[in-house]
Amino acid sequence: MFLSIHAMDDKRSIATAPSLLAACIAFALTPAASFAATNDGEDTLIVEGAASADVNPAQEQDYSVKATAAGTKMTLVPRDIPQSVSIISEQRMKDQKLDTLGDVLRNTVGISESFADSDRATYYARGFAIDNYMVDGIPTLFESRWNLGDALSDTALYERIEVVRGANGLTTGSGNPSAAINMVRKHADSKEFTTNVSAEYGSWNKQRYVADLSTPLIDSGKIRGRMVAGYQDNDSWLDRYNQKKKFFYGVVDVDLTDATAFSVGYDYQQTNINSPTWGGIPRWYTDGSKTSPDRSYSTAPGWAYNDKESQRTFVTLKQQLGNDWQLTVNGTHTEMTLDSKQLYLDGQVDKSSGLLVSPYGPSYPFVGGTGYNTGKRKVDALDTYASGSYDLLGRQHELMVGTSYSRQNNTYYSSWANIGDTELGNYNNYDGNFPETDWSPLSLAQKDTIHQKSAYMATRISLADPLHVILGARYTKYNLDTLNQQLEKNNTSPYAGIIFDINDTWSTYASYTSVFKPQTERDTEKKYLSPITGNNYEAGLKGDWMNGRLTASMAIFRIEQDNLAQATGEVIPGTSGEAAYREADGTVSKGVEFEVNGALTDNWQMTVGATRYVAEDSEGAAVNPYLPRTSVKMFTSYRLPMLPDLTVGGGVNWQNKVWSDVAVPSGTWRSEQGSFALVDLFARYHVTKEFSVQANVDNLFDKSYDTNVDSRGIVYGAPRNFSVTANYSF
Repeated sequence: MFLSIHAMDDKRSIATAPSLLAACIAFALTPAASFAATNDGEDTLIVEGAASADVNPAQEQDYSVKATAAGTKMTLVPRDIPQSVSIISEQRMKDQKLDTLGDVLRNTVGISESFADSDRATYYARGFAIDNYMVDGIPTLFESRWNLGDALSDTALYERIEVVRGANGLTTGSGNPSAAINMVRKHADSKEFTTNVSAEYGSWNKQRYVADLSTPLIDSGKIRGRMVAGYQDNDSWLDRYNQKKKFFYGVVDVDLTDATAFSVGYDYQQTNINSPTWGGIPRWYTDGSKTSPDRSYSTAPGWAYNDKESQRTFVTLKQQLGNDWQLTVNGTHTEMTLDSKQLYLDGQVDKSSGLLVSPYGPSYPFVGGTGYNTGKRKVDALDTYASGSYDLLGRQHELMVGTSYSRQNNTYYSSWANIGDTELGNYNNYDGNFPETDWSPLSLAQKDTIHQKSAYMATRISLADPLHVILGARYTKYNLDTLNQQLEKNNTSPYAGIIFDINDTWSTYASYTSVFKPQTERDTEKKYLSPITGNNYEAGLKGDWMNGRLTASMAIFRIEQDNLAQATGEVIPGTSGEAAYREADGTVSKGVEFEVNGALTDNWQMTVGATRYVAEDSEGAAVNPYLPRTSVKMFTSYRLPMLPDLTVGGGVNWQNKVWSDVAVPSGTWRSEQGSFALVDLFARYHVTKEFSVQANVDNLFDKSYDTNVDSRGIVYGAPRNFSVTANYSF
């Protein structure tokens, strides 16, 4: 072990603080430790020795992560980031069985979800849709209309998920002031051979198998490889539904020199779904009463399918530039494809005849349709930045500067056939037996290319030992080319934050950044809406204990937006059901959040948090009222001291009542979902040091709830379910 600690004015150096305790322990316990001092203008402490692997093995099970580059691209402890940040560690994902990105977001403080059907989910924070999904800091813009399965990404490939709530223009450029999601890939960090394999069986015939192998490729360990591979096959509580998923990830990490590290990798995921629903189950009869279908009921025919595939190739170069400066270059190429044939039903049910009635009135006598859709999203991106410290006026500060370029191409083809209001027959007798369409040739439905060129900079200035300021800005040149429109916008997003250390435990902060988000929604005249513009303000209190193993945060926020897209309830004429939107000015979201996350003791991990906000337009009307204004999320695990091989835990997610006024031929009807809580439990027993068995139960009390309130169709959440997982490490 080798550690160099420079004397600094900043009492909490991010580069060294996480290692300081381990260094002191190693120094005290290792006979071979040595001390040296240099007198070249700064004091240097050099500690050499072999740190024991048993310094504190409990930290490997922590829910907290001590340092992150989320939000600013400067490596900081969460307490020094002037925004709300949640980090979901690998251990928490294992305990809670968060197998997909959607599972993670569903259980993250401040995030809510809305399902359009069995597989398409959109996630929200602070009242607005999350549209920036990053992998190792490189963003992809998400479109809810063509859902390519971003939320289905398997977490077995990632060591943690980072969530920065609020506007995040400094690191992502354009985007909603909701949250930015960053998935951090696993790497071959160990120079020893390690393997982990698991097998899972659960409700609805779920089978899941995952292998994670890491090994040095040469004796010195300077070239290392890691591979993660998995397969999953499961049915559902929905009739006829089946999902098969397979994924692979491989990376080679190379220490080219003591100062140069290089990584190259590839990941692949294929998800094939048979008999998925498209849209929800009709909610109302024509007299306004509810249909109340069984949770297992599905409108999907046997011929329906929805297949998705993603491939990513990436390279990363990290070069030390002397002292503590580092240059990072990230490049990636991503391709995601969609191939689906599905059936969509929409309308009210006539009780006397059982016929579906068109929700669009007599001029549009259709109650749905069948769709054959294919598409591809391609992203090429390059991100280069350098970060390190500099001295000014007798104090040490930090600087990050970089540039990025991305090109995202979206191409989608579609074939659509309307279902007339008598074609389906008596809906009360419908069992999914609807003939497959004699498909007409696919036609181009959407083709666009998004170019983003950015330059960004941020500096963390130490004004005094307890006072720091982060100042930055990002310049973005945004260009959108579509079939019928070209949009070019230049924007500069300023960023400012101030952090004051009250004492060694608590800090207070305030931050500001602007909002810039070009929109792909269109109005009834097929014109794209103007970009969203606005401001994001946040202030709060943060604390940490036990060298960052336990963190706490509380924030108040205010978001102001103009030109925000709001659904009109109409369909754009001449399209295959594309929804029309209007612009809303003066939209304000304001609220408060808190979160406590990490180790209460070596045996006890916990995460708990809550969010309360209101979102209204300039006329005082609720914005997106189908999203919960108040939510509480908690999960904990406890290793029994009297039986240390047994760990037990559980959690609860609660949200308040939500509603939406949904368009029907006679005007609007109100759809509601009352407040509800979902309770989960888990237990894990280590049969040996290497072999463990874990059991999870979700929705313990079998709560029935609707996840698609903003619609004429019901989409039920998952009923009570269980899983048992055997895990072996060697």
